[in-house]
Amino acid sequence: MSKLKQWPTFKSDEEAEKFVEEADLSEYDWSAMKPVRYEFEDKSARLNMRLPERQLAAIKAEAEKRGMKYQRFIRELLDRGMQTLR
Repeated sequence: MSKLKQWPTFKSDEEAEKFVEEADLSEYDWSAMKPVRYEFEDKSARLNMRLPERQLAAIKAEAEKRGMKYQRFIRELLDRGMQTLR
């Protein structure tokens, strides 16, 4: 039974691109991978809403842990919620 390698962490796109060009990706553990969605559409609509400070602070903290801006994280949460309605 072969042991699969863990994925390295990259500090730049260039590092990641070099890794993909040179590595045998079949040697790495893919079990924890999740699909990623990118936003390509223009953000032309605006939304103004009021939230409790505590909720906004929690959103900002979670977004920071994930390495993303909190507005992007809110859009992701809204998108996930809409998908559960289908």
